[in-house]
Amino acid sequence: MEEPHALKTNNGSLTEQVLCDDPLFREDAFSRSDESDDSIFYTTDRFVQHLDSLALATVEKLIGDLVIEENPVILDLMASWDSHIPSSLRPERVVGLGLNRNELSKNPVLTEWCLHDLNKNPILPFSDSTFDVVLNVVSVDYMTKPFDVFREVSRILTPGGLFLVIFSSRMFEQKAVKIWRQSSEEERVLLVEEFFKRAKSFTRPQLFASTGKPRPKDDKYAHLGIPSDPIYAVYAEKKGGKRQERPRHTSAVSHEYPLDPEELRRRKAAVKHTLRCPHCELTLRKWEVPQNPFTQWDVDFMYVCFNDECPYLVQGWEVMKQQGNSGISYRFTYNSYRDRCLSVPVPNLHALKEGIID
Repeated sequence: MEEPHALKTNNGSLTEQVLCDDPLFREDAFSRSDESDDSIFYTTDRFVQHLDSLALATVEKLIGDLVIEENPVILDLMASWDSHIPSSLRPERVVGLGLNRNELSKNPVLTEWCLHDLNKNPILPFSDSTFDVVLNVVSVDYMTKPFDVFREVSRILTPGGLFLVIFSSRMFEQKAVKIWRQSSEEERVLLVEEFFKRAKSFTRPQLFASTGKPRPKDDKYAHLGIPSDPIYAVYAEKKGGKRQERPRHTSAVSHEYPLDPEELRRRKAAVKHTLRCPHCELTLRKWEVPQNPFTQWDVDFMYVCFNDECPYLVQGWEVMKQQGNSGISYRFTYNSYRDRCLSVPVPNLHALKEGIID
């Protein structure tokens, strides 16, 4: 295959030009704490999943929902041993581009693969309009020339083709670029949106978020009491094509209660008789109220919903994060002495459980 040439504008690479023109991106925005050769770093085989099983299932379902093409030609950009393509899809061809020969060769869905370092050369070794879909899963944070790469993805996509970028909160910090490491999760979404917009050949980016879900009980981090790994996606189509409309995913976590408001009010009013959570209808647990000089309660115990899958708790992680309180949610609590429904904040799923007394 002919060696591709570096993408250049009159003023240098597209990334270099953006860095010069836009105060949002400082000169070292796409630097890494470890600037050693990526091909050496990724020589180490890593046949492990970097997300928990629920997050991985979310990724696979999202790909299955959004790839509507029949027998699509797919590129897995920055691929490894698992492309997260569901068995329901029947792609004509799946190409993997990555840096680890062993991982790529053992990826069961790839029909072909190639070794290519995007940070050395962002030009993709494919002809124009080759792919119907380009996937990039949990690796956009390692791109040192993202503007060039997104422009290249547009070139190799067919008109109307999908570019789906999926990411989470986990990363190899030494190889993630500085602007990514220093951004909040919300800012990272905006950053990827900006990559799409700067390419100038994609439709308006769509967003997806799945956060605050309970971590699988068999996960190695389940004992920490933290939610499942968040999944974010930003995706858009290449302009110029018209295809069947893709499903519009804005969030896997609804900020609205699934219950009719009147039904929710009815359930809350009945808590004093049922002692059931109005949000999930599971029985509340009797909880000893901690007494200390900083929290003086007028009751010895209350009733708390300790269902880790209660929608009130699950949605709370995202609601609190939107209010600037990341890492906090709340549990439904009932004060039987005053016949009041309350919210008690929790920093993890273990909090308050030591006070269960029934």
